[in-house]
Order: sequence, then C-alpha cells, then structure tokens
Amino acid sequence: MIKSDKIDTYRSARLSVAPMMEWTDRHCRYFHRLLSQEALLYTEMVTAPALVRGQALHLLEYNAEEHPVALQLGGSDPQELGLAAQLGGEAGYDEINLNCGCPSDRVQSGAFGAVLMQSPDLVADCIAEMRAKVAVEVTVKCRIGVDEQEPREILPVFLEKIRAAGCQRVTIHARKAWLKGLSPKENRDIPPLDYDLVHEMKRAFCDMHISINGGLDTLDAAIAHLEQGLDGVMVGRAAYHQPTDILAAADVRVFGTGALRDPCEVVLQMLPYIEAQMGQGARLHQITRHMLGLFAGRPGARAWRRMLSEGASRPGSGPELVLEAMQQVQNPRIAV
Repeated sequence: MIKSDKIDTYRSARLSVAPMMEWTDRHCRYFHRLLSQEALLYTEMVTAPALVRGQALHLLEYNAEEHPVALQLGGSDPQELGLAAQLGGEAGYDEINLNCGCPSDRVQSGAFGAVLMQSPDLVADCIAEMRAKVAVEVTVKCRIGVDEQEPREILPVFLEKIRAAGCQRVTIHARKAWLKGLSPKENRDIPPLDYDLVHEMKRAFCDMHISINGGLDTLDAAIAHLEQGLDGVMVGRAAYHQPTDILAAADVRVFGTGALRDPCEVVLQMLPYIEAQMGQGARLHQITRHMLGLFAGRPGARAWRRMLSEGASRPGSGPELVLEAMQQVQNPRIAV
C-alpha cells in the first residue's frame, strides 16, 4: 500500500469527499475514485486508541487505487495520536487529519471531536506530536465553535494555535456544534450556516489552505466558493447520495483535467472489483449500498435502487445482479 510518488494534496483538496462514519469505507472510496480521479477522499474516522491500544490495524486497509486518500483520526492524547499518525504514515496515506468537528456522544465521552474546539492548546500539542511522526501533511477538520462560544472570537484563536503548531490546511464546517441539546443528525442541519465567517477566516489567514464544508449539495455551489477565494470545498452527504452529480464532472470543472464520467461505464468498471472482493469474502450488499445514488434524478433510478436494495443481500447474488439493475436505467449525457 505504500505509495511511490508524493501526491499534491493541496491541489486535490480543491474538492474532497467528507469523512462519514459507516459510509466512506474502502468500497465507497473505490467507487468514488472511479467517478473522479482528482478529488481527495477521506476514510471514516478511526480512533487513535483503536489503533494504538487495540491494534486494530485492519482499519487502515485500503486499495492503492484510492490515492489521493487521507486518514482521519479521532483522539485527544498527543502521544497516542502521534503513534496512530505514524501507523497511518507507514500505511501510505497521503494526509493525516485530526477530527475536531464530530459532535456525537461517543466522541464527546472520549474527549475528542468537536469538544476539542474548547481546547485549542491541546489541539496544537496533538498536531505537533503528529507532525513529528509523519512526513505527510497533518490537517484539521473543525467547526466554527461549540455551544455558547462566539465563533468570531474562538475560531481565529483556534486557527492561530493550530497554525503555530504547523498545520497549514484546515477544513471548516460552517456550523456550530451543540454538544448538549442536539443529536449528531440535528447538528448537521439545525445550527445555521455561516459561510461568510469561513471566507473571513481565509482573508485573515491568507497563508493557510482553507476548505469549507456544510450544506453544499451541488457542484455549482462548491465551485462558487472556490471562485470567491476559498482554497477548497468538502462535500459530504450530497457526494454520497448523488455521487454522479458531484463527482462525474469534477475533474473537468474543478481540476481542468480528464473527461466527464459516464455512470454506466463506472458500473462496468466496478464489476471486476466486486468479483474480486466477493472472492475475498465480501458480500455484494456491502459494496452496492454505496452505489444506490449513482443514477439519482435520472430515468430508471428508482428501479436501479430497488433491484440492488432488494437483491444484493440474497444468497448467491453477484455482479450479474448489478448488470441487470443497470439495464433498468436510461443514461442521458451528464450536463457540464
């Protein structure tokens, strides 16, 4: 899995797919890579204790085709995060990212995720220790603040601290996280978005690479933020539920390379992967669940989803089911 060539993650981060628990696993990332050769992909969050204390090194497995790919770590102990980052570096990841944005109860109980917005000095210590252990970029994903914090006061302090520790790339989810009173799902929708603040931070920290995240559901919306001066855009749920809309034209429109990707061609390219993975013990639905939104908004999309949802878990189902489902889809040309 060790890569031979250094990848320019600053460039790749112009468009990235957010780390999403139970969604952006290795099957999902392989699928997304077929839609975009350029976008930066992230793992689900992996906790430092799981790697260092639990020796769950299988969580670091990925396919070489996924590059550029970043490992997101969760934790709050600098030494433990340093060791986890080292393991990620040895596995060949192109970037190590520290989660300072997840608001789930489990993350809070472990004193990491969004709760770290309250401890910028600790975050700086974590970054310094991680950077000492790896040669690749160490980055941060954060919120604009939590609970009663005033984002315009806390966020500049947070950015100053992590920059001083050597972090030059940060992705800012443009919402507060309410650690008490809102569920993780509600924290993705209810706190109001403050895109203007993220743009203000870019002007104030012009030497940092700043990406924006939160509420972006079209490629046009992502490109608009790039045109307004941000360095990158991270798309989450829209990239998962409508992957063709976000990723199929991304190489052309965001990176100026490649060509439009035909979702039917992507299905055909997935078939050898599906066969190989099933030969290693994977079950069809573990892979195809990530492909359900491939034809979203197109004629036949409902039949595609239904056939895969109902059939992929049945004993004996294999790549032929995916081909049969694709036959239900009409595939108009993707508009640029």
